[in-house]
Amino acid sequence: MFVLHPDPFLLPAYRISPFQTMHLAQNAALETNDFASAYFDQRFGKNQWQYTLNGREAIRLALQNYNLQPTDLVTILTTSENFYISSCVTKTIEAFCQWNRTLSSATKLILVNHEFGYPHPEMEKLKASGLPIIEDCCTTFFSQDVQNKVGQYGDFSTYSFPKFFPIQIGGLIVANSGYSTSLTSQMSPIEKQYLEKVMSYYLMQSSDLLSQRKANFDYAHQAFQSLGFSLRFPKYDHVVPSALLLNNHQQILDLPLLKDYLAQHGIQSSVFYGEDAFFIPCHQNLCRADIDYFVEVITAFKQQTIHG
Repeated sequence: MFVLHPDPFLLPAYRISPFQTMHLAQNAALETNDFASAYFDQRFGKNQWQYTLNGREAIRLALQNYNLQPTDLVTILTTSENFYISSCVTKTIEAFCQWNRTLSSATKLILVNHEFGYPHPEMEKLKASGLPIIEDCCTTFFSQDVQNKVGQYGDFSTYSFPKFFPIQIGGLIVANSGYSTSLTSQMSPIEKQYLEKVMSYYLMQSSDLLSQRKANFDYAHQAFQSLGFSLRFPKYDHVVPSALLLNNHQQILDLPLLKDYLAQHGIQSSVFYGEDAFFIPCHQNLCRADIDYFVEVITAFKQQTIHG
């Protein structure tokens, strides 16, 4: 049994991020460890990466390299080609110049958002255009394409740690050939030390993390498929989604109302605006009972809206 319509002061807290309250104490108690630096040196190249406060700052630091003027145009492209894009991205660009969603003769720079962990399918074609590229890999830390080149197509790639790890801050900017990472982050030395030890701890467990994420995703996929929902993107072995993005198939007529209902039950979610789809948490720190709770809450909402 799960309690529905709980007292607002007794809500559970299910986030898109795997961070939970217990990780405050757990992360604070970790011992100093430099595994993360060695990992990033091997993966991205020594002196080619640096920590940032978050993914937004990583994008900002990348944009600073292009001498953008207020009238310049950055074109944002996403995996789905839907117009949905986080305001974290658009507001960061607006501090420099204008943005749009379609390539044109006025495009000075392409920002590719590898969406929900799913790589953009036409990176080779975009690279062949000759335009500068920034790859937004904030939801694509573990995912790759068949060429194993995600994060290497552009001048820069940017990452956000809380999308995959139980941590409250942290990101990464990676500079590819011809660029330097000697960019000024607002991160303090103590924050950098914290990031290093926490990321070291979780990166050392990445195999178990990925195994549990996959098991939870597969279980959730089957559970919601039985309710008539389907995955918005196909499953690929080399893709690690950042959330469970579901096609609604017009089963729920008011998805914004569902979002509110889920929040009233402690579940972070959002509508995939512009499509008949929505997304909910699906990460390594869930158990099957948590996913069953999501199913029961959404089932209750469907029944409530059907019967009034």
